[in-house]
Amino acid sequence: MNTLARWARAEWGQLYVTVREPLLERGWRAIPTAIPMSVGAVCLTAALHFVHNQSWGYQFVQNAGAVRAEDPLGPALLRTPLSLFVPALDLPAWGALAQILLVFGIAEICLGRWRTLALAYTATLAGTLYARVGIWLGPDHPLGLPGSDAHVVDTGPSAAVVGLAVFVGRRYGAYVTAGAVITAMVVEVAVKENLAGKEHLAAILGVLVLCGVSALRHRRSRVRAGPTSGLPPIQS
Repeated sequence: MNTLARWARAEWGQLYVTVREPLLERGWRAIPTAIPMSVGAVCLTAALHFVHNQSWGYQFVQNAGAVRAEDPLGPALLRTPLSLFVPALDLPAWGALAQILLVFGIAEICLGRWRTLALAYTATLAGTLYARVGIWLGPDHPLGLPGSDAHVVDTGPSAAVVGLAVFVGRRYGAYVTAGAVITAMVVEVAVKENLAGKEHLAAILGVLVLCGVSALRHRRSRVRAGPTSGLPPIQS
């Protein structure tokens, strides 16, 4: 048990402290004010899911937030931000809502709301653009997709959730967790080869590129700061 506890502390300790401190400062009952963007995202997703399941609202959600590779690129890009919050109709909505609240909430505390939104959009956009490239490559290419996938709606919030989980995991030293998410997505594609799984992998790849850029910037900042930046100030 001690070994497991030490592993859990090493894996999630930094992330736990980062998330716990602001929540304790405000109180657990103040979670909506601590993560307002994430709570808003959950409410928007729930509202869109409700409207999407109504005969009078289905076409509205499709026109406003459903993205397919067959769509012209301009309108598709305009719909992409809203597509972050349109859950798949064939999956339980509560699962999408729980994922958004947990992953978006942790990311919002750790990264800030605007960086969280930017990363979520980047992950979703990576999947959306991959679908177009994959269909252009064709089914005979290792990275290609069949033409029928052009009619399939993009993944919705799941690509953003996967991308944020990988970025936060790598940023806060939860490498096993980030690796487990990546492995699960690879297994998903291997077991059930579909557009959603491959878009998840594209989202992860896009986020890993951002991880590399972020690590490079931090390394350059440390080099510019010099070797003495970590020393305590000299007392006069």
